[in-house]
Amino acid sequence: MAHTKRESMSDVIGYAKNDPNFMLSLARGLEVLNAFTPQRQRLTISQLSQKTQISRASVRRCLYTLAALGMVHSPDGRHYELLPRVLAVGHAYLAGTPLAKVAQTALDSLGKSLGQSCSAATLDGDNVLYIARSAVNNLLSVDIGRGSRLPAWATSMGRVLLSALPDEQLNVTLSRINMIRYTPHTLNSLSALREELARVRRQGYALADRQIEVGLCSLAVPLLSRNNQVVAALNVGVPSASMSGAELKELALPALRRVAMDLSLQL
Repeated sequence: MAHTKRESMSDVIGYAKNDPNFMLSLARGLEVLNAFTPQRQRLTISQLSQKTQISRASVRRCLYTLAALGMVHSPDGRHYELLPRVLAVGHAYLAGTPLAKVAQTALDSLGKSLGQSCSAATLDGDNVLYIARSAVNNLLSVDIGRGSRLPAWATSMGRVLLSALPDEQLNVTLSRINMIRYTPHTLNSLSALREELARVRRQGYALADRQIEVGLCSLAVPLLSRNNQVVAALNVGVPSASMSGAELKELALPALRRVAMDLSLQL
């Protein structure tokens, strides 16, 4: 049984009933781990149950096992947090992928030449998953590094990746998102987001000015494989107080596109 995109737990349970080799308990445990995000680093059993569509009893057993393995803990007996041991698992994988390796080298060089933070990410369900990052300064209220996830719809890299999806897959993805107003400037309607994604698709880059953080303006471009498929996105982020979107575009767009083209030849 092979699946190319993340499914809901109800779908997973449906598959599991007909597949004797599928370990439902493992799937539940991984789904619990995936529920933690930079925005939601501390979650209760009830919150995890609601987010994963797994019963509270099953969530409790998953957490008990994960705690015994040193992957989560509950400092107050109610809220649970991830521990570094579980993060190391994903970090080891991401650091070892060919894409992450070549991207990290390129971003280190780009970040040094521009004097700004640069990142690379892929699409992971409804989120962007950071696979490489060269941080000159941290402009987000949460620490971002390799393995971090952010909501795709509200980020420049996410909008690049979403704009590349086939229409049917994009419609399914957009039907699931929760459009939180992160800042007064965040897009707050699905129609506005669709218009923005159409613009990104036409122009070949995304500019997200104060969309997920008031102090952040970022610009992203797609990274294509040799068969012209979008496999990741690259971005540059700057303090919005020191540089406008137009200035960021002038500074970084040509350089970002050159790096993306060079990386494409290595994939």
